[in-house]
Amino acid sequence: MNHAPKTPVDAAVSAAVSAAPGWAAAPPGTRAAALTSVAAALEDARADLVALAGAETRLGEARLNGELTRTTFQLAMFADAVRAGAFHDARIDRPDPDWPTGPRPDLRRYRTPVGPVLVFAASNFPFAFSVAGGDTASAWAAGCPVVVKAHPGHPRLSRRTAEAIRAAGLPAGVFGLIEGEDAGVEALRHPGVAAAAFTGSQRGGLALAGIAAERPVPIPFYAEMGSVNPSVVTPRAARARGDEIAQGYAASLTLGAGQFCTNPGLLFAPAGLVGRLAGRVRDVPDAPMLNDRIRSAFLAGADALAARPGVRRLVWPDDPSSTAPRLLATDLDAFDAGAAAECFGPLGLVVAYERTSDLPGVLAALPGQLTASLHAEPDEAAGLAALAGVLAGRAGRVLWNQWPTGVSVTHAMQHGGPYPATTAPSTTSVGTAAIDRFLRPVAFQGWPPELLPPPLRDDNPWNVPQDVR
Repeated sequence: MNHAPKTPVDAAVSAAVSAAPGWAAAPPGTRAAALTSVAAALEDARADLVALAGAETRLGEARLNGELTRTTFQLAMFADAVRAGAFHDARIDRPDPDWPTGPRPDLRRYRTPVGPVLVFAASNFPFAFSVAGGDTASAWAAGCPVVVKAHPGHPRLSRRTAEAIRAAGLPAGVFGLIEGEDAGVEALRHPGVAAAAFTGSQRGGLALAGIAAERPVPIPFYAEMGSVNPSVVTPRAARARGDEIAQGYAASLTLGAGQFCTNPGLLFAPAGLVGRLAGRVRDVPDAPMLNDRIRSAFLAGADALAARPGVRRLVWPDDPSSTAPRLLATDLDAFDAGAAAECFGPLGLVVAYERTSDLPGVLAALPGQLTASLHAEPDEAAGLAALAGVLAGRAGRVLWNQWPTGVSVTHAMQHGGPYPATTAPSTTSVGTAAIDRFLRPVAFQGWPPELLPPPLRDDNPWNVPQDVR
């Protein structure tokens, strides 16, 4: 029988499907060595990669070198997690004829890889959230092959990164790269893809989430779509540390030309602090944005926010085409919590308020957020439980006297939050818990030892933690 030639997408996904059983069964040492080999290959290509990234993203050499170091570090961290094996969550119940609900059989449960994962690379982190970024690393660590849909904002860098990955000697099919919007949609609909991860705009994320849900066999779609990351400054903190807070806010708001999903775009502050905030933001010069599309969207979004009823311009460039930082202000009565949406770039909205007791109801009406921050004096903590509870209820990460830009790659990090910040609020895209997205539980009841997966065997050949009862 003659078969139609495969498309590049079909070829990449089919190769991943073929590779999936072997990669899932590979011992921890094998998978960990592959991850560290990719990290070494990226380090070997550092000069080329940083130069290409600088040419395509307008980010500076210092920022890009730091981001590449973050990328290689997280590959190494996931390699350590693979060796430890705790993510398998292996649980063994021995037979118990006297179990209270009736005789208990031999039950063994663990988490196994879901299969090939499709990763949509991000624009604003060309290394850490791109071809060899956290989504790719965590899927590999889980035991899943990966097909990456390259971001159009840095195509040459994506191809060069893919070359470095291939030089690391991964098994065939464990990594594949595709390009183009149509290719990404085709891959998302491919029956061989078992899960997908995305970092980007809400519009793009929701469109792709719909496709994933409408497939004949729906798949998990993990989208991180950004937020306005509300921050609250109490009156006492404003009086005690006003200049320090204003300086920290301006630095966080304008870091990387504001092109961070954790940018503190919404600030609740006493009216007396507004002038100092404006002064600090006004001192920050303009900076190039990633590309012309993002620049145009930022300018349009800023104009739309400035035109809302009750909003006034505090810091605004004379040249409407400038990407210089912008700061807007309104008061609590005029603020519309339901309309709080991310404007990707150096734009902040300050909501002036008088009484801290007025904030919980307003904050509770906000849509889901990646982060929320509270700036207060230490001896105020006991009286801020209600406010803290509301912030934790709306965000995946809550900060005390810190600004949200800068997401540490560590074991306890949570980078995710209630919808619409993400499509899956129980997961994270940063830190070792990101592996959990690409695993599913399966239980074996009464099976012969030789047919059990290694994490569930009594001899425990992978030496993973086992909860034996």
